[in-house]
Amino acid sequence: MDWKEKFLDKIVCGDARILLKEIPSNSVNLIVTSPPYYRQRDYCNLEKEIGNERSVEDYLNNILEVFHECVRITRSDGSIVFNLGDKYDDGGLLLIPYQFAIEALKREPVKLVHNITWVKINPTPRQFKRRLVSSTEPFFHFAKSDDYYFNRDDFMNILNNKKERVKASNKLGKKYFELIEKSNLTEIEKQKAKEELLKVIQEVKEGKIVSFRMKIRGIHAPAFGGQEGGRKMHLDEQGFTIIKIVGEAMKRDVIESHVETLKGCPHPAIYPEFVVQEIIKLLTKPQDIVLDPFVGSGTTCVAAKKLNRHYIGIDINPTYCNYAEERLRNIKPILETFI
Repeated sequence: MDWKEKFLDKIVCGDARILLKEIPSNSVNLIVTSPPYYRQRDYCNLEKEIGNERSVEDYLNNILEVFHECVRITRSDGSIVFNLGDKYDDGGLLLIPYQFAIEALKREPVKLVHNITWVKINPTPRQFKRRLVSSTEPFFHFAKSDDYYFNRDDFMNILNNKKERVKASNKLGKKYFELIEKSNLTEIEKQKAKEELLKVIQEVKEGKIVSFRMKIRGIHAPAFGGQEGGRKMHLDEQGFTIIKIVGEAMKRDVIESHVETLKGCPHPAIYPEFVVQEIIKLLTKPQDIVLDPFVGSGTTCVAAKKLNRHYIGIDINPTYCNYAEERLRNIKPILETFI
């Protein structure tokens, strides 16, 4: 049987450490997954299930065994994204996600491109006398080469078409006009500064940019950190510089999302579909293959199918596999159907 007949657009029940060996090298565009956390939750206590190990070392070795196969089957222009949670032991964090990332870089021919932080808007409201509530988790983005597919424009862009343009205040730029008049700029420089200020105010009103900052020679500090060269030159030569703030075009490595629950779901930990969708949009094209070796409730495959990507889900737990398959039956792609 061809490997695609067995795996493509299917949930396959079994141990990822074994099943991944059946997939040819350089075949998958994206692997995104959240392995069972170390001794954090009851994953039905299957004997071979990762997460029930007696030591952190054994746990990391098992995760890294899966990661090794993930690296092998990922294309040179593909990516691998792993989300892991941490664990407290004797009142202190074990830093398991970071132990994993460091060890992965030592063992495999990959580079760590991003540490995307998931900020939980509604973290579990546990009360600790001497600890704050944990509300973030890392998504480590690894790549095998510098040629990994990267669609920055589509990342965190879901609300662009729905947002209403914010009406600019009539006072917008007023303080800068006053500062220009008070400055020691020449009359020609002042006139040029006012003209450019009017232009950028109009860009805000038209929704082309979100806001701006203006620096004026003799009033504002001349240094601008790592961008001192270009902006300092403008400040010295023309007496002012304008910094445009473009809002959502500034793509950050932080995704805010709610912790999700699914009614009747047998899986004790579900990572948010929104976060997975953003990662899939960032790192794949329609028709690409997205694989999750710890598919659990099926969220990765659901997100992939909605976004018109092929999917592969693997899990050792038959109950989770059945649940994921049931979820997928009622999912239709948001975009065009597969060609």
